[in-house]
Amino acid sequence: MSARQKRRGISSFNLAFLDIMFCGFGAVVLLVLIINSNALKHRKEVFDDLRGEVDRLETQVRDGQKQLVEVKNTIQEVDNKLVISKGKARELLVSVQETSQEISDARNLTRAKKKHVRQLQADLKSLENTTKRIGAKAAANARRGRKNIRVTGNGQRQYLTGLRLGGKRILILLDRSASMLDSTIVNVIRRRNMSDNDKKSAPKWRKARRTVAWLVANLPASSSLQVYGFNTKAEPVLASSAGKWIPVSKSNEINQMINSVHKLIPQKGTSLENAFRAAAAMQPRPDNILLITDGLPTQGRSKPMFSSVSGKARIRLFERAVKALPGTSTVNTLLLPMEGDPVAPALFWKLAVDTGGSFLTPTADWP
Repeated sequence: MSARQKRRGISSFNLAFLDIMFCGFGAVVLLVLIINSNALKHRKEVFDDLRGEVDRLETQVRDGQKQLVEVKNTIQEVDNKLVISKGKARELLVSVQETSQEISDARNLTRAKKKHVRQLQADLKSLENTTKRIGAKAAANARRGRKNIRVTGNGQRQYLTGLRLGGKRILILLDRSASMLDSTIVNVIRRRNMSDNDKKSAPKWRKARRTVAWLVANLPASSSLQVYGFNTKAEPVLASSAGKWIPVSKSNEINQMINSVHKLIPQKGTSLENAFRAAAAMQPRPDNILLITDGLPTQGRSKPMFSSVSGKARIRLFERAVKALPGTSTVNTLLLPMEGDPVAPALFWKLAVDTGGSFLTPTADWP
């Protein structure tokens, strides 16, 4: 059988089978295409949704970043304002404190002025009483005459209230150390930190000044006078009178001395040695020394190494000071006692005995 005959021999079954196969394959392909198309469409929709969500989130992030920057800027501004506010608050606090201090100072000044006025009134009243007493004493002396007692030694000496006044050359040594502010250590420390006017108004210091004035008023008219103030050093209260003896009869210069005493301010320590050395250096030397003090010295010629001085050390300083005393001088001591210095009266009394002078502890209302 030829090839042509063989081809013609293909049956309809075979063709039908092939047709069925191709139809099935086409259906499968069509199904796959349909499914794939739906999947692609769904994926595109999902992608579009996700892309939109991403864009939305990116927009929110950008907005959030902008807001974050704005918040940071706001925080920075708030911090700056807070720093400025704190600075202003500190300035305001300092201003309030300064104002409070000024108010306190003004109140203290007002109280001090009132106290000063009261003190001046008391001084005026005391001065009036003193003037009356002096006037009464002068009248009594005029009626009975003035009594002078001569004693052996250098110059004349007049006994008044136990003090020996007189001589040709009289030197008044006035202690102007800080301890002359009060009779108690506590009050000395308190008054030492006050103003100069308050220091001048201290009762003990006013008493010392009145004592100088009383002594000068009762000196013989024929004598000559010099007044030294001493603390750590000794010098004339009236600078222009340095190196000179001023006759008591020269009232103008004597009044200048008294006024200079009223200007002194008690301060620093006490060097009795420097006071006696100054007396010994005078030419001619004094024949009568009137010493107004309140206790034993606290230092020698120079400042001590330590701030506190023991009682034994003060006794040694006193003994060393006595050695510097001019041998021709009589020492009359007026002691305004200071607490915590029990040996002082005995030593100054011995000094008076050794030099032929006198020793007096005045009463509260003297002179």
